[in-house]
Amino acid sequence: MRRASAALLTAPLLLFLLVTFVAPIAAFLWRGVTDTEVAPVLPRTAAALSAWDGRALPDEAAFAALVEDLRAARARDRQAGGGSIARAAARLNADKPGFRGLLPMTARRVEAPFDGAARAVLITISEEWGEVETWGAIARAAGPLSSFHALTALDLRQDAAGAIRAAPEDQSVFRAVLLRSLWISLLVTAACLLLAWPIAWLIATTRGAAGILLLAAVMLPFWISLVVRTAAWMVLLQREGVVNAALAATGIVDAPLPLMMNRFAVVLAMVHILLPFMVLPLVAAFRALDPRLPRAAASLGAPPWRVFLRVTLPLCLPGIGAGCLLVFIQALGFYVTPALLGGPNDQMLAWFVGFYATRSVNWGLAAALSILLLVAVGLCVALYGRLAGFRRLGAA
Repeated sequence: MRRASAALLTAPLLLFLLVTFVAPIAAFLWRGVTDTEVAPVLPRTAAALSAWDGRALPDEAAFAALVEDLRAARARDRQAGGGSIARAAARLNADKPGFRGLLPMTARRVEAPFDGAARAVLITISEEWGEVETWGAIARAAGPLSSFHALTALDLRQDAAGAIRAAPEDQSVFRAVLLRSLWISLLVTAACLLLAWPIAWLIATTRGAAGILLLAAVMLPFWISLVVRTAAWMVLLQREGVVNAALAATGIVDAPLPLMMNRFAVVLAMVHILLPFMVLPLVAAFRALDPRLPRAAASLGAPPWRVFLRVTLPLCLPGIGAGCLLVFIQALGFYVTPALLGGPNDQMLAWFVGFYATRSVNWGLAAALSILLLVAVGLCVALYGRLAGFRRLGAA
């Protein structure tokens, strides 16, 4: 009865989280593995290409099905004022450039009845209809499930025959962005750990009101918006900012230093923002550490470095693991700080998710990049669980 009562008490909260948090995210991520723009516009063509092997041009039935689909879609768009052909062309254009103009032009040209085979007429309209890859793009977008966006997020391409190959070098972007995001997150995590260790030790060993004030000073940034803190760094680091003005006034530099729009500014601001998430778990670990153990090791003749490596560090691993996970996962998904302080080569994966979701309105690719980000986070957490174990993390 007690368990049933507890479940009933938590059910409204769980239902609220499911409806407002889990379901919208799942619906967004679902777009990364589905294709719904082309099949409703070209249903007969998709059916005709379902058994096509992709090694040669499809048969006459596929060409005729495309003509019928375009005529029907053209009639629906004219009657309902829709733009289904344009949406389908935009999706196909993401796979094979040129479709944005090819599909609407073909729909206009085949609207009137014609004599002869559909294959010959379509190839006369555009030679691209005589290319296997043109039909391969339609087959790959037939849905309902599709690997197109997931492969694009990994800089891979699938040809008409189904073979997967690497994307051209000038189109390979996302793997480099993922590696850049991982590298920046590792740098930020390492810097936060080095800076947080002495701060956390000081807070944990200081008693009375001084310790409370130090802890309050660490938690104070939580009361300030992330955007405000990032904007403050823009004021400090710009060419006419506080830092350059101070350096010029003291004669250290003759010209303003380029402190913004680079990797230095991104890492510096991210360390400042994420440092409290490393300090707080370390403070908890230090306060749980029995101070008699390091003293006992020292009294038995262990030098300070051995006491640290054999006693202090192993006992603080739960706090280190918790802090590193908190900082690394948040750093991997940072968006505002790199966007405001970084240059074109400093943007992380979250920036590209935002770009494709809001600017280019390519929700499928944005969802696929989000899935890639989630997989990267999951692998990092699994790696930590393999190396350190989740019992220590739970203890922290």
